[in-house]
Amino acid sequence: MIDIFTTGGTIDKIYFDALSEYHIGPTPLPDILAENNVYVPHRVTQLMRKDSLELTDDDRQAIHDAVAASDADKILVTHGTDTMVQTAMVLADITDKTIVLTGAMQPATLRNSDAEFNVGFALAATQTLPHGVYIAMNGEVFDPATTKKDRDAHRFIRA
Repeated sequence: MIDIFTTGGTIDKIYFDALSEYHIGPTPLPDILAENNVYVPHRVTQLMRKDSLELTDDDRQAIHDAVAASDADKILVTHGTDTMVQTAMVLADITDKTIVLTGAMQPATLRNSDAEFNVGFALAATQTLPHGVYIAMNGEVFDPATTKKDRDAHRFIRA
């Protein structure tokens, strides 16, 4: 069983006007998994609907507590990319699970989104990596302690 916790971020954003105003809607994860014929046993829990820049220390603690309390030892967390590394570092003291964080640079609702690929890649990483905390984005797996988001390049890099 893989527990999937969603927190919001770009992956869950819905744009609704020409000025690129958005809100974070219901997670598209169940639809993404169903549409891509994912049958690995999993459960999806939406923890919150926040842009990662709006996450507080209390929110990060809630994510930590949900992951720690899970009876699954394989955890996927969808998260906004701006503070994904920060949340991953909060999860680092959970050593008896494989925890993979992923997100998207473009909302899942857009045709050119990287969301479906990132979710699939992260789901595979969750099943194959040893216990620890990882970031899986755009075909690469990163150690949160040695990575950062490169905003200009729209990707994660090793620091």
